[in-house]
Amino acid sequence: MLDCTPKEIVERSGGVINPAKACQPLGAMYAALGIHSCLPHSHGSQGCCSYHRSHLTRHFREPVMATTSSFTEGASVFGGGSNLRTAIKNVFAIYNPDVMAVHTTCLSETIGDDIPTIIKSAEIPAGKVVIYAHTPSYQGSHVTGFCNMVKAMIAQLSRADTNEKEEQVNIIPGFVDPGDMREIKRLTGKMGIKFIIFPDTAGVMDSPMTGRFHMYPAGGALVDDIREAGNSAMTVALGYYASGSPAHLLERNCRVPAITLKTPIGIKATDDFLMRLRGKFAREIPYELEEERGQLVDVMTDTHYHFYGKKVALFGDPDILIGLTEFLLSLGMRPVHVLTGTPSGTPGGPKGVFEREINEMLAVAGVESRVKAAGDLFELHQWIKNEPVDLLMGNTYGKYIARAEDIPFVRVGFPILDRSAHSYLPIVGYRGALRLVEMISNALLDRQDRDAADEDLELIM
Repeated sequence: MLDCTPKEIVERSGGVINPAKACQPLGAMYAALGIHSCLPHSHGSQGCCSYHRSHLTRHFREPVMATTSSFTEGASVFGGGSNLRTAIKNVFAIYNPDVMAVHTTCLSETIGDDIPTIIKSAEIPAGKVVIYAHTPSYQGSHVTGFCNMVKAMIAQLSRADTNEKEEQVNIIPGFVDPGDMREIKRLTGKMGIKFIIFPDTAGVMDSPMTGRFHMYPAGGALVDDIREAGNSAMTVALGYYASGSPAHLLERNCRVPAITLKTPIGIKATDDFLMRLRGKFAREIPYELEEERGQLVDVMTDTHYHFYGKKVALFGDPDILIGLTEFLLSLGMRPVHVLTGTPSGTPGGPKGVFEREINEMLAVAGVESRVKAAGDLFELHQWIKNEPVDLLMGNTYGKYIARAEDIPFVRVGFPILDRSAHSYLPIVGYRGALRLVEMISNALLDRQDRDAADEDLELIM
């Protein structure tokens, strides 16, 4: 007779099964779309660019414009310099962007194309800008690629014109949806503080239907604003992995003090974001934001019994998971499995930030958990089989685990390919936390209603 009881987890020393991440160029492409009138350019094969464009298009339900160097066998052997120079000339002649943002792929990184030298020898029209980032797909994840492209913006655009700093704040929002960026801007605006946010995909990846096609929508951070970021009084990086390293690069290059905060998911992280702004710029928290916070506390109190003691498994991007874990603990839930596909070390930063942040929060709450960076969904499924949970949270690919184990599932993070409108609705700030409470509560209550209906049916039978 077969023994189907859960076994000890077998640790793999190598290989990935169902990765919980995408590759660097995808993140770089998304970051580049956050510059106004910018055309991302993939320096590699046409297939790479097509995959990244289609993945972003499926998540945001918006057409993603990008170009490619279209490597063939010849470029793969002899280098893609000629391809890139021709691409730069054609892109500005045909599509006329203000900015062309070049990112590399596995192929161009492996053959060792000297991107800065190639760009210097290219024909760039007056008034136009070409920036570049090294984003090899075989390192890091899409979050790393996002981070590297933002660092490229700072290194190649931002300047400190004077020693006097402007009374304004730079905000690097991290790899979040346009709805989240809009909410971060709204919160900062309510404080009455002048800000520069970059990259900013609001108005680009959630642009309205006007009846006319616009190659470059109205949104995105202006190049002049990114240049001006070097003159700001402070930079706030939201998320260690996507934003921390760029903020500290700006600090080194332009002497703009930088602080790195959690992605503002839930009460505590949002409070921290607003209080840091309040402390730096001596502004009062407006009543409207206090009211939103009070409403969230009221809803959390009213629905506490829905959440208390429920076991949760989480996977996704590290910055989102750190904020989400903190919020779930404030709801009285127990995140017992937390896994990201992104490697643990931040780009150019300390190792083990993800595990340390999560484990410190869990230790204070007295929750025993498995926490892992650079993991995959096969391993997460194995964890859940050995220790079942009441709820699973993550991107679209978690639906296969949820279906197999019959677990309520809340879609959050990137990518979400089988639902719509999510990118318009924030998960950050007090309003975003209210949305998360609703999503989690509905998922758990739907399961309870279904179980009750099954019990009634058994009684009838």
